[in-house]
Amino acid sequence: MNDNLIEIRKELKRLQQKSINEIIPLYPGIELCYLTFSSDPVSVHHKAMSHIIQINYCKAGQIVWEMKNGNRIYLNPGDFSLHTMKACTDSVLRFPSGIYQGLTICIDLQETVKNPPELLKDSSIFETILPEKFCQNDSPLFLVRNEQTENIFSAFYDQQEELKLSYQKIKTLELLLYLSKTELTPKQRLSEYQAEQIDIVRKIHEQLTQHIDQRITIEELSRQYLINPTTLKASFKSIYGTSIAAHIKEHRMEQAARMLRESELSIAEVAKAVGYDSQSKFTLAFKAFFQCLPTEYRKRHL
Repeated sequence: MNDNLIEIRKELKRLQQKSINEIIPLYPGIELCYLTFSSDPVSVHHKAMSHIIQINYCKAGQIVWEMKNGNRIYLNPGDFSLHTMKACTDSVLRFPSGIYQGLTICIDLQETVKNPPELLKDSSIFETILPEKFCQNDSPLFLVRNEQTENIFSAFYDQQEELKLSYQKIKTLELLLYLSKTELTPKQRLSEYQAEQIDIVRKIHEQLTQHIDQRITIEELSRQYLINPTTLKASFKSIYGTSIAAHIKEHRMEQAARMLRESELSIAEVAKAVGYDSQSKFTLAFKAFFQCLPTEYRKRHL
């Protein structure tokens, strides 16, 4: 094992302090690591190495990567990132949902250029595509999920033991081939968020959840907080993992369920308390969310 991979392993093992997964060699210069965190923030400190590229995939939970410049990127389930080990040094990983499950593929470009996997020998993936297309000037790249990437990454999980390594090797090559042909568009990229913008979105979240009985529109929030509606919707989804409408609906349904369990309010009163003027619309929404009527839910929890 060369010195570069030794350095990578040291850092991955340190990050694995609260993880039970192992580091898996796939090809010369390419290693896979499964990570599971349920911990406080983790600081990342290692040598700044531009020739080592990491591909990080979020399977479950949420990870916030707080970069050295103070900006933050939020990875939600299905999202993934590419960056050199120069870009991520002296950064901090945070886990707002209390859990994170994902994987990391480490690629030593110096080793893979000299000794690439057999099926990639005639490609320029390691020479130019990864370093120039995805990690130019050591800038990190964060990408949203799509059907094809989700099909690739999902196959790294839940395989029969005797087939697991074969799938890991094949899917790594498939991922690299996908990256080599994909054309990057603005819609594919996740955005960096400055602390001020994150604070605004959190204040909006707090306002919405504390006034769950009110119907506050995105346009009203946009005017109140001086933030573009499109920016608000995109940043909210990145930070909280779902759209504003879906997120607040979940809060409404959870609040309604608590009130049905813990109070003697009528169904109409519960509906109004969580922002529904119509009892019938509330009943339809509640049934779609809990797969039972509010009256049935209350009976079950008496």
